[in-house]
Amino acid sequence: MKDKRILYVSSEVIPYLPETDISSMSFDAARMVNGLGGQIRIFMPRYGNINERRHQLHEVIRLSGMNLVIDDLDMPLIIKVASIPKERMQVYFIDNEDYFKRKATLTDEDGNMFSDNDERAIFFAKGVIETVKKLNWSPDIIHVHGWLSALLPLYIRNYYGKEPLFSEAKIVTSVYNQSFDGTLDKKMNKKILFDGLEEEDVKHLKKPDYVNIMKTAIDNSDAAIIAGDNIPEELKKYLSKLNKPVLDYKSPEEFSSAYQEFYTTQVLSQ
Repeated sequence: MKDKRILYVSSEVIPYLPETDISSMSFDAARMVNGLGGQIRIFMPRYGNINERRHQLHEVIRLSGMNLVIDDLDMPLIIKVASIPKERMQVYFIDNEDYFKRKATLTDEDGNMFSDNDERAIFFAKGVIETVKKLNWSPDIIHVHGWLSALLPLYIRNYYGKEPLFSEAKIVTSVYNQSFDGTLDKKMNKKILFDGLEEEDVKHLKKPDYVNIMKTAIDNSDAAIIAGDNIPEELKKYLSKLNKPVLDYKSPEEFSSAYQEFYTTQVLSQ
C-alpha cells in the first residue's frame, strides 16, 4: 500500500462522533493504510453536534466559497479541516448552514429521520468530489462508508464521469448493518435527475430505502465489502450475484490483513 492514494468518504468517523461500526472502521482502515505508507484523505459531514473547539476544526478559505446546485437551489459549500491527534491524519468536513448546522446527525431528538436527508446526501457527495478536484488529488481507491455517503459512486461514475482526476480510481463500497426504517424523500430520484443523470442510473431510487440506496452504490462501485455481520438478507443476495470482487465480513481483529490483500489483489489489479 506504500504511496497508494486512498480517499475515505464516511458518514461518521471517530473521534468526532460516538463509536459505531462505521465510525470505527472508517478510522481503523485509514490508520492502517497510513501506517503502511499510503497517502490518505478522509471526508465526513460537519454535523452540528461535533464540537469544533474541542476538535480544533477550522475553515479552509481556499477550498470554501463554491455553490452547489441541489434541486435548483444554490447551496454554499464550506470546507473545514482538523487533524486526528497522534495519528497524523487530516479529516476534511463538508459543511453547509442549512444542511449541517442542526445539533444532530441523521435524526431529531425523537429518533425521526430528517426530511432533507436525501438532499444532505446529494450535497455531501458533490461537496466531496468538488473539494478533491480543488485539491487536485487523484485517488487510486475511493472507499465509501455509510449510507449518507452512498451517492458518491453514482455521481463519480455519471455526473463526473469525464473528470480525468477520477478516471483510474477504483471505488469500494462497504455495506453495514446500520440502516434506517422507511424511505428518504420520495422525490429523491427526481432531484438527482435534475443533475442530468439518466432514469436507468436512479432506477433503484424510485423507492429510496436503505437497501435500494446501497444497491445504487454497489452498482457504481468496482468492489464491495460486507462490513457488518447481519446486513439485510436482500443485500446479501444482491452481493452474492455480483460479477465483481466482494470481501466477506471480517471482525475488527482480523480486518487489517484482509483489507490489505483485498485492496492490492482484488481492487487495484482490475
